Amino acid sequence: MATKNQSLGEFIIENQAEFQYSSGELSRLINSIRLAAKMVNHEVNKAGLVDITGSAGEVNTQGEDQQKLDVFANNVFIHTLTNRQIVCGIASEENDDFITIKGSRGDHGNKYVVLIDPLDGSSNIDVNVSVGTIFSIYRRVTPVGTPVQLEDFLQPGNMQVAAGYIVYGTSTMLVYTTGHGVNGFTLNPALGTYYLSHPNMQFPKDGNIYSVNEGNYVHFPQGVKDYIKYCQAEEGDRPYTSRYIGSLVSDIHRNMIKGGIYLYPKSSRARNGKLRLLYECNPMAFIAEQAGGRASDGHTRIMDLKPNALHQRVPFFCGSENMVKKAEEFMAKYPK
Repeated sequence: MATKNQSLGEFIIENQAEFQYSSGELSRLINSIRLAAKMVNHEVNKAGLVDITGSAGEVNTQGEDQQKLDVFANNVFIHTLTNRQIVCGIASEENDDFITIKGSRGDHGNKYVVLIDPLDGSSNIDVNVSVGTIFSIYRRVTPVGTPVQLEDFLQPGNMQVAAGYIVYGTSTMLVYTTGHGVNGFTLNPALGTYYLSHPNMQFPKDGNIYSVNEGNYVHFPQGVKDYIKYCQAEEGDRPYTSRYIGSLVSDIHRNMIKGGIYLYPKSSRARNGKLRLLYECNPMAFIAEQAGGRASDGHTRIMDLKPNALHQRVPFFCGSENMVKKAEEFMAKYPK
């Protein structure tokens, strides 16, 4: 039974029976992620004091300007996960291709792959707005002992064994699931320890917050435009409140606590949407569903989509169950 103020390490040990594979492997995986998160948190908190903000002068595989902290966070997570000798491969939003990792004996005996967005919302760093890390964990599908292959990463979200995010905000929180509910842990910076602060997190079935970049309204599909007008109509408990940070982790985190929907639809500018299926949508969908929420591309459950590319983009509707269902009703009125 989870108790508040329990440390993350204690929580993992107490609940390790819920993880259907080796509990020691899960512990090492989560430990490596929490260690890397503490290092990234330390750098994020120094932003403005040292030369860590701004553009790194490079463009990532998505065609986006890399921020210095993007590069730092990416290196930290890859280095930490590699050294813990538990993963056979890593795919990052910041890298063109996946990374193959050998075990300590020079073989390919490890069983897990990790997909990660090392620093989501990093363009907000310069203006002191919350950012985050998103991670997704799968068991490999190719034979253990062989080098990891692309198919190990191109698994539907319903095959995830764990997923989570870290939000670097007024406090630093690690939120994760292994398919048995969602729990949030807050970092005590004085001790360097995460403590259970949000046990059994749940999306309210209904909410009154909608989160979307309304500056792109003119480019949205008609179903999304209709839903936004529905949110703004003065009827019943509406109009809803519009809240959009522009950092996926922060927007989802707020809506899970307060009740709301997050939308990043396709548009005439981004035909497939902007968010990545593997690094952002699948892990957030797993968390949302485990917290009683819902996630789809407007028509289909996100975690049932079969990925066809490492950096595939999809539309994303995620949040309180009844709000997402209502948005899907509006989308269903128009051809996909």
